[in-house]
Amino acid sequence: MVAHAYTVAFEGVDARMVEVQCAVTPGVPAFAVVGLPDKAVSESRDRVRGALSTLHIALPSKRITVNLSPADLPKEGSHFDLPIALALLAELEILPKDAVADTVALGELSLDGALIPVIGALPAAMAAAEENRTLICPAASGAEAAWVGGCQVIGAKGLMDVIQHMTGRTPLAPCDPGEVSHAPDCRDMRDVKGQERAKRALEIAAAGRHHVLLVGTPGSGKSMLASRLPGILPPLTPAEALETSMVHSLSGLIEAGGISRHRPFREPHHTASMPAIVGGGRTAKPGEISLAHNGVLFMDEFPEFPRAVLETLRQPIETGEVMIARANAHIRYPCRFMLVAAANPCKCGYLSDPARACSRAPNCGEDYMGRISGPLMDRFDLRVDVPPVAFRDLDLPSAGASSAELASRVAAARSIQTVRFRDHPEMRQNADLQGDLLDQATALDTAARTLLTSAADRFGLSARGYHRVLRVARSIADLETAEVITRDHVAEALSYRLPANAP
Repeated sequence: MVAHAYTVAFEGVDARMVEVQCAVTPGVPAFAVVGLPDKAVSESRDRVRGALSTLHIALPSKRITVNLSPADLPKEGSHFDLPIALALLAELEILPKDAVADTVALGELSLDGALIPVIGALPAAMAAAEENRTLICPAASGAEAAWVGGCQVIGAKGLMDVIQHMTGRTPLAPCDPGEVSHAPDCRDMRDVKGQERAKRALEIAAAGRHHVLLVGTPGSGKSMLASRLPGILPPLTPAEALETSMVHSLSGLIEAGGISRHRPFREPHHTASMPAIVGGGRTAKPGEISLAHNGVLFMDEFPEFPRAVLETLRQPIETGEVMIARANAHIRYPCRFMLVAAANPCKCGYLSDPARACSRAPNCGEDYMGRISGPLMDRFDLRVDVPPVAFRDLDLPSAGASSAELASRVAAARSIQTVRFRDHPEMRQNADLQGDLLDQATALDTAARTLLTSAADRFGLSARGYHRVLRVARSIADLETAEVITRDHVAEALSYRLPANAP
């Protein structure tokens, strides 16, 4: 007879069910694992052998064969240890075969039989719920997996606990979900002196999830503004929190099983490689754009990033997902993020500062900003000049709206969009507007349409640029709870789209 256990193999954020088949047959004593395992899976036989030896369970002097089905699916990771051990124990009639076959297991075994936490417990629980099976995992991963309410999650500290549970001697209690981790105290937007236009642009961007480019001299407050953006964003919805946590689970970023409700804020350094930003590597792990899913990706010193890295952002910005192609697999990750980029106007940084004239103007600025291609620049909804702030103004009292006030206005605008997109699950914010819904949602009055048509003709807006102006104008109208987009809304949207020196 052949014993069966079940586990998962990860393909992006999806977990595919894998059947672990174990057979003990007469022959030369051996322990073989087949089914396209990687090095970590192949080494499972030694970890399983050591753990069973610690528990004083002797393996028979026969040939042990473990097959991971489907055999053409690559198997990666140490989480195959526990299901291999369970299938072997079931074949040795130490555990009931039917009980083992009704579970999905994952976990790494140490040589003393303890279970070590592994990544991907949340996607594994989703797969177990779809198959109506119980999930058995390390105790440290149980709180994370228990967020999926569709299946029972059993967390064990060691292999002996699993044996005692499955034989009915000492049943383990189901795991409870971890605590919701709250957002850290965000810095207040009111701390930024001046820069009211940039604050307004970030408010509009937060309302509709629009991409922003901040250009200004060093020390003008670009990074300071971006770091305060999370404070005006609404918390993640339950569906968004689960999506984001699935990606973070595969990267081992979930702490103590707590699902976070605050939006991710990722800020990679400009020396980051393409796999670090987009995703990839030997095991096709998610990159920064996927870790920023449903949140903010802040790229400081934007032109300093390698040109190849910048160009790979173009498709994910449009589609909201990234495909990582490998010879044996195509892995898809979600990446619906808000891009906030910051850049100096030129290499020395002082092209636009009249007090510190650039010696190579205007070629310095043209060469430096030319590192950002036209098609990528066209994908920024708002382009904002951030002028330097005089040191005398730093002593002035704080002015303008606080982060709490901005957050309430953004939340009100997002609630309008929730109603707008309730019948369109593929869209969530105004930045996603397209097709017939774009035409319906961006109804313009006569004056607004005349202005937009004139500006598009005069400044040569592309079709993408034209639609992005409409989406930004829709977000501005939502902030004012206006149903129809007026001329003032279009004019403000155009002011963030056209160059500052446009005639």
